[in-house]
Amino acid sequence: MCTVTYLPQPFIGFVLTSTRDEKSIRKPAVPPREYDILGRKVFYPRDPDAGGTWISSAVGGYSLCLLNGGFKIHESRPPYRLSRGLVLLDFYKYNKVDSFRDNYDFKGIEPFTLLIIGHPQRSLDELRWDGQKIHHITPDPDIPCIWSSVTLYSEDVINMRKAWFDTWLGKNPGFTDVEAVRFHKKAGTGDLHNDVLMDREGEVRSVSITSVSRSDMFEKIYYEDLINGKYFHQKISGNPLLV
Repeated sequence: MCTVTYLPQPFIGFVLTSTRDEKSIRKPAVPPREYDILGRKVFYPRDPDAGGTWISSAVGGYSLCLLNGGFKIHESRPPYRLSRGLVLLDFYKYNKVDSFRDNYDFKGIEPFTLLIIGHPQRSLDELRWDGQKIHHITPDPDIPCIWSSVTLYSEDVINMRKAWFDTWLGKNPGFTDVEAVRFHKKAGTGDLHNDVLMDREGEVRSVSITSVSRSDMFEKIYYEDLINGKYFHQKISGNPLLV
């Protein structure tokens, strides 16, 4: 998995959207709800197999999103010590980027890219674990970004997707969560192998879209189960609605 876009909003807000690409044999995720991690209220969709997640948002705190792979495609060599989706949740036990980077035990974990967005003081950190070393950069949090998983997409396709994103940005200055989700559904050339909403002969396909929106006025999460056609909307401090 996945394709992720980050869209800064005026002042302190942002929209973080993830398309999850998975093998068809995986069980469907549990839609987002509130979980407690050391007293912090954290909302996320839950993977029923390993119990982790790929995207999360804490009330008044950090929002995170994980992509499989570091810098290049790698050979998967299970068993691994820990699922990458649990690494994301373990961040909240530290709740500080530098402390997590310097003290967490990444050994025995498959390569990944982890995006960490701060709130209400907006910040953007990117951690990449290549299987041997953790790499940390801090992209400008005021500039929109797109990431694609290196385990599914070649460098040429990743660059092509960046071009789609840049073109879309030029036509959509509003950057609402609705527009972000629409980009994740529509961007591409009709090539189902590499469009943002992808399907590779049913073996690997886009299974869901999750979008976290945060501002000085609200925090909310949207989840769409693309396989079963179900939608989930929730203000992070409110009640869920599953249709």
